[in-house]
Amino acid sequence: MKLQRVGYVAGIALTATLALTACGSDNEATPSAGGASAANANCVAGQITAQGSSAQKNAMDEWIKAYQGQCADAKIGYEGTGSGAGIQAFIAGTADFAGSDSALKEEEQPQADAKCAGGQALNLPMVIGPIAVVYNLDGVDGLQFSPETLAGIFAGKVTKWDDAKIKADNPSAKLPSTAIQSVHRSDESGTTDNFTKYLSKTAESVWTFGNAKAWKAPGGTGAAKSDGVATQVKGTAGTISYVELSFAENSDLKMAKIKNGAGEYAELTGESAGKTIAGAKIAGTGNDLKLSIDYATKEAGAYPIVLVTYEIACSKGSAKAAAIKGFLSYTASTGGQQALAELGYAPLPETVRAKVETAVAAIA
Repeated sequence: MKLQRVGYVAGIALTATLALTACGSDNEATPSAGGASAANANCVAGQITAQGSSAQKNAMDEWIKAYQGQCADAKIGYEGTGSGAGIQAFIAGTADFAGSDSALKEEEQPQADAKCAGGQALNLPMVIGPIAVVYNLDGVDGLQFSPETLAGIFAGKVTKWDDAKIKADNPSAKLPSTAIQSVHRSDESGTTDNFTKYLSKTAESVWTFGNAKAWKAPGGTGAAKSDGVATQVKGTAGTISYVELSFAENSDLKMAKIKNGAGEYAELTGESAGKTIAGAKIAGTGNDLKLSIDYATKEAGAYPIVLVTYEIACSKGSAKAAAIKGFLSYTASTGGQQALAELGYAPLPETVRAKVETAVAAIA
């Protein structure tokens, strides 16, 4: 089920009215004529090494290609090692900035700050991406799940495709009695952190494993990185997993509808994802733009499983501050963001984008 691009862009436009309150919160694409290649880069020479979130790797590939196409003396490398590995590399000093599908945790913040002489490590939202629940079940299309059923599947309590709980969500579906094979990320991942946060917020009585970058529940099969998960589901009948929209689309995977807090089974579209993002709040202070997402949103038509990918970068004190500032200014630009809609991501709403642009401009 391919997401229609026009509908996606139109849906994301709805997020332009995003309510923000400072409550103290591997696949390369060719740039389109109106995408990242159309933006004017503020070129800064230098070499940057970055790593982290594989969820944003397709976006990074596009941005790097377009930026380096305009800036011959800029060399940027980004490796999709996973969010946890990216943050640890930043803390260890082997990555100039990190990509992460979740903001720095309380215990990580001081370690990351220590790498920023006289400054702090900022959480800069750069990519919005819905998390698709994908499955491979021959002859069965249009599945839908409540949070409780989904939590039961990934907790290993719902083990057959014709389980009564799945039937209750899908009364007209012809479900086989075959075993469910759940697939999760084997590496530490912000996608896992966001997905398990969704389960813990919406199905607390069933999902008792909390949320973390590392998978905590027993059973299931692990696969490395986002493309590994997509490949595993694509090639194995009876599987179900969670993966970012761009990877689900690239592998042409079936995507389930998810029951939201309003009691509706919402299809993953630009409009439905945008409705959830519209409820996000800023949980950080100053130029730290960490967001808080309401996974139990009761907004009618909202698709509730979304993530925000952050760039973790020093506000000041990095030896490569100028080069980092040049590149991130490009990714946060209107042109850079416009390219994301062509890759299965959501451009930042303008109110958020402007705040990110301001924060990046202050990097020293």
